[in-house]
Amino acid sequence: MIIKIMALTKIQKKEIIEEVRDKFNRQKSVVFADFTGIKVADLSRLRKKIKETSGELKVVKKTLISLLMKERGIDFDPKKLMGEIILAFGYKDEVSPFKLLYDFSKTNDKLKLLGGLIAKEVYGKEKAVELAQMPSREELAARIFNILQRSTSIININYLRIWQLIQKN
Repeated sequence: MIIKIMALTKIQKKEIIEEVRDKFNRQKSVVFADFTGIKVADLSRLRKKIKETSGELKVVKKTLISLLMKERGIDFDPKKLMGEIILAFGYKDEVSPFKLLYDFSKTNDKLKLLGGLIAKEVYGKEKAVELAQMPSREELAARIFNILQRSTSIININYLRIWQLIQKN
């Protein structure tokens, strides 16, 4: 059986450009990753996970990435990125897509973090991994809450001791 693949029409290409442009306009961060060799089932799992964190995955050609970067005045050549590129858009916060792809890459060696974008700042692989290892906003909030809770307990204990001393006198 011969399968004939038709080239995209200009209208379809414009729709794709507008769709990806919209994602770029809404994002707080974008992660670039090489997904060469990943099984469809694994990619579907990754899409589902990132959707749960208010993000989105999109396979995008390097020429389209280049066009969108130029529109934003960002000096970046995506042709330097190796492999087939998937973009992970983070709409909720800057760090979660980095964390999610990094965690996924630990269990699936086919996915390789290549870098990312926050605001107009492009980061390489090392910085992307560094961002991925940062605590999330929720983790930081929990840590601060624990510190405040412990501090409050210490203050209450000291207040109780002072009160007991006053009562004795």
